[in-house]
Amino acid sequence: MKIYTRKGDDGTTGLLYGGRVPKDSTGPEAYGTVDEAVSALGVARALADGDVADAILRVQRHLFVVGAELATQTKNRSKLEDGVSRVTPEMVEQLEAAIDALTDTVGAPKEFIVPGGSSLAAAIDQARSVVRRAERRAVTHEATGVEDGSVVPYLNRLNDYLYMLARSVEDEWSPSRRGDAE
Repeated sequence: MKIYTRKGDDGTTGLLYGGRVPKDSTGPEAYGTVDEAVSALGVARALADGDVADAILRVQRHLFVVGAELATQTKNRSKLEDGVSRVTPEMVEQLEAAIDALTDTVGAPKEFIVPGGSSLAAAIDQARSVVRRAERRAVTHEATGVEDGSVVPYLNRLNDYLYMLARSVEDEWSPSRRGDAE
């Protein structure tokens, strides 16, 4: 089997459960940006280990669900499966619980944070900024009349989660936590 099909040579792309749209339309822009976020998180996961690597992998898998929902035309939404190809309110709630747990551990920052406290935190922050762009693209996609349910709230919470995850990693590796002189 060949990886290329040549079907996209005309500037269109296939959607989940059928249909084709221009590659630069709102859906492909949104799920393409989600795909960028998955890749950016891959860089972060390559730098991480243990619980942080596991958390990033869970997020990457959830972003495949986001992408699947964004890649489905409205007329085919009934074919989506909760948690497999449709974002659920429970997925949003899981992120909220994780954000709360990180906030309890690290505390809420009291000032703007300049990314780059560590390689891992910087990679997470880079992924977070891509997630923010994906959220904007999903909002634009919804404005075209496509109902995405929990996609935008999920991406909004994910931005907050990644922000706090990066803070927790920076806190873990800060000189004061390691006992280094500042």
